[in-house]
Amino acid sequence: MTTTPSFNSWVICPQPNPQANLRLFCFPYAGGNSAIFRTWPNNLPSNVEVCAVEYPGRGRQIKSAPLTRLEPLVEAIAPVLLPYLDKPFAFFGHSMGGLVSFELTHLLRSKYSLTPFHLFISARRAPQIPPTKPPLHILSDPDLLNELHSLNGTPKAVLENPELMQMFLPILRADFAVLETYIYTQKQPLKCPITVFGGLQDQEVSHEALQAWREQTSATFSLHEFDGDHFFIHSHQELLFKLMSQELQMCKRIW
Repeated sequence: MTTTPSFNSWVICPQPNPQANLRLFCFPYAGGNSAIFRTWPNNLPSNVEVCAVEYPGRGRQIKSAPLTRLEPLVEAIAPVLLPYLDKPFAFFGHSMGGLVSFELTHLLRSKYSLTPFHLFISARRAPQIPPTKPPLHILSDPDLLNELHSLNGTPKAVLENPELMQMFLPILRADFAVLETYIYTQKQPLKCPITVFGGLQDQEVSHEALQAWREQTSATFSLHEFDGDHFFIHSHQELLFKLMSQELQMCKRIW
């Protein structure tokens, strides 16, 4: 029987589950941390151990400087994940986390010959689709704050707290830099299934940009859209968990 590896500041498993036959690694959105996923083990199949990835600059990695480019971030995550990849695994990434998990999947395939059982992408356009908005990471603090208000992902209490924002803005700016300096390089399609989730009222990601993920896998592809905005991950959790559970239960039958 395998067990959950010992303490690692990059990987937080809210409810260690040595009996699980699948690990689900969850990657936060820009400005987010591992706490987003703390209740997820209560809502997913018992064969799944949920492990949230903590980016530098927050949570247990609060003393580490946030990274501003995707390649160094993915290259830092891969080796610390290896001790956890002793059993089948899946990735879930929301927004920024979707891009991180996608590029990490390619790195694990090319460098370690490892592939997730399933890749869940949420609220993120396909990597080959170019950005349509000017970059946010170069904005002044006041202008960046205005953008945050419109995105509807940061609690109002945080936005109106100058001390919290003083801590939060550099992290968010770094995360936006990770996304906005990313340059897509075409690679062979993945061989794992991809399931994509999106919000019908998401002003950031269109239906076409979600559908374009189909090109990134030679396995099965499915798209599910919710009646919500960019952060439907919070407002429509029950349906999200139901759809994910259906796919994750497949691992229980196969393994």
